[in-house]
Formats: sequence, structure tokens, C-alpha cells
Amino acid sequence: MAYSSNFFLKLFLAFSMTFLAMARPLNNHSNLATRLQLDNQTNCWDSLFELQSCTGEVIMFFLNGETYFGSNCCHAIRIIHHECWPAMMGSLGFTEQEGDILLGFCDASNDDDDNTIAQTLPPPSPIEG
Repeated sequence: MAYSSNFFLKLFLAFSMTFLAMARPLNNHSNLATRLQLDNQTNCWDSLFELQSCTGEVIMFFLNGETYFGSNCCHAIRIIHHECWPAMMGSLGFTEQEGDILLGFCDASNDDDDNTIAQTLPPPSPIEG
């Protein structure tokens, strides 16, 4: 009796392993970029990292109105706002309203003459939400 139940247990495990091995093909050639659908979204990630590098300037803009955004920072803000997921600004801790304010500032500025935009603005009013 013990021999027959042991035999059926081994048979069940063998069939289970076979079905588990067949459940997913092992020679799948997808890579991480394909699985995350990043083929056309690399500009988004590059822009996010660029914006992360100028976060100090962005915080100073919201604290006291002083801006020293480089053209790369405004370029990153434009790309994130126009070409990427809306929640990407939130991954750096900025709200949607703050992203709109930054985009408005960068769109209004003319950074063709110089690589740095240096202006002093009155501090922004608090956003009620």
C-alpha cells in the first residue's frame, strides 16, 4: 500500500514538473527594455535623470522665485511634460501643478541667447488643492 501511494506521488510530481516546464518558454528573447516597452521611451528616462540633476534649482525656484535653470533642465521639463507619462514628475516629488508651473516658465523663457536662464521672480503663491 505504501509502495503504491509513493508511486502515485512520484508520478504526480513528474507530471506537475512537466506542465510547469511547458507553461513558459525558456528561450524567450525579450529583454528588460522590451518588457517595459521602453523602445520609444528612452527620452523620457534620460529627461527624468536630467531633471533629477537640476532638482536643487527647481526647489529654489519654488522657495524664493530665483531661477538658474540651464537649457538642459528646461528641455527635460518639456520632454517629460509633452512626451512622457503624466506621473513621471511625481516620481521626483513634484505635483502636477508644480510641473505645469515649471513648463510655463520654461516655455515663456527664451534660452536661445544663453545656456542659463537667470531671472528673479516673486515667490509663487501657494497652490491650494
